[in-house]
Amino acid sequence: MREALCELLQLLSLSCRAFDRAEAFLAAYRPDEFDCLVTDLRMPGMGGLELQQKLRAVGSSIPVIIVTSVMDSGSRSRAMQGGAFAYLTKPVSQEALLRHLAEALGGQ
Repeated sequence: MREALCELLQLLSLSCRAFDRAEAFLAAYRPDEFDCLVTDLRMPGMGGLELQQKLRAVGSSIPVIIVTSVMDSGSRSRAMQGGAFAYLTKPVSQEALLRHLAEALGGQ
């Protein structure tokens, strides 16, 4: 899904970089280099909520969209209280994801 989403965004003339782990994203993260983060809640190593918390702890205001198969109101609540822009459950339609992404990018 990660690679397919990146290819779709590139077809829409948006730049995209895909990372296989949260730790890889954090290693590459520089303020003002990324406009939005789309992440899964559950990943090998650090999960999406912890990644969001680490970004907020360093003062990042990057919009975070969480896409997950976890239909847990507690996780959704923690994500949204932590500043997530959206919490979308799989399967997510392409249209819904692109709409949230456009809204997140439009707020910058």
